[in-house]
Amino acid sequence: MTTAATDRKLTMQKAIAEGIFQEMDVDPSVFVMGEDVGVYGGIFGSTEGLLAKFGPDRIIDTPISETGFIGAAVGAAINGMRPIVELMFVDFFGVCMDQIYNNMAKIHYFSGGNIKVPVVLTTAVGGGYSDAGQHSQTLWGMFAHLPGMKVVVPSSAYDAKGLMISAIRDDNPVVYMFHKGALGLGWMVNNPRATEPVPEEPYEVPIGEARIAREGTDVTVVTIGLSVHKALDAAETLESQGVSAEVLDLRSLVPLDRQAVINSVKKTQRLVVVDEDYQSFGMTGEIITTAVEGAFEYLDAPPVRVATPDVPIPYSHGLEEWTLPSTERIVAAAAGVASS
Repeated sequence: MTTAATDRKLTMQKAIAEGIFQEMDVDPSVFVMGEDVGVYGGIFGSTEGLLAKFGPDRIIDTPISETGFIGAAVGAAINGMRPIVELMFVDFFGVCMDQIYNNMAKIHYFSGGNIKVPVVLTTAVGGGYSDAGQHSQTLWGMFAHLPGMKVVVPSSAYDAKGLMISAIRDDNPVVYMFHKGALGLGWMVNNPRATEPVPEEPYEVPIGEARIAREGTDVTVVTIGLSVHKALDAAETLESQGVSAEVLDLRSLVPLDRQAVINSVKKTQRLVVVDEDYQSFGMTGEIITTAVEGAFEYLDAPPVRVATPDVPIPYSHGLEEWTLPSTERIVAAAAGVASS
């Protein structure tokens, strides 16, 4: 969808809330439920201002029972509603995974395609703030691994609004994962790109369509979420070193835009994959396999991964920073691949 140019700038947090607001305003079947989504406006501001407009019947503060309210959202969805349900931190999935994977993700299949489950499950991901091992993971690779759910991870305010609207309108369950460090919240350290122009009118960003965040010719850097910003920072440093890096923002893992990866690798002939999720059995391996299967003869060097090692995220800020992908690690990886 083509949108009008605008100088109005929003943070990603404001863009998510606006997307939800606009869909609720035109579709009475859309409602929100979760912990602190009403009076508090969501602890990350993703439902800010909605209670005053739509009231407690459509913006529902729930008890601390993820299994209960996610199950209720699934039940509402199969009965014609379009719930947006917030799992406050993705790390809490363990107490409600039966409702997510055995019900939300499978009911459409089990019904022979006769029952739709249009749930949007939103959740906060990511580290960098000394929140330790139970509040700092990304885990999108885990959800992408399980069939039946779409998985989206916006990195920009523009994409955040458009992907939210697409997710709400989708008849499939969508896991919508927003990185805390990209939201533009005042009490967190933010990348300057967290605030950008966002059109006022509703619009959709297609789920399953990657975007080239920066054109380049020497090496492809494929990534998602907050790491897109780190990759763009790295690309600026690499440019001063004579290396032209192309940054590909996947935007969603399910569906995965494999052709975009293949096309970029064919152009640059080198690949670095950056992922804040754990390295083993995750996104990095899937992207590298996609490149090898689709563009093997074009690769002039072995692909390289920059990811979180397979350890719990430490509480110590220094140790946490060591585990997470950094701009410096991306620069070193891309420069090494480009010179090989």
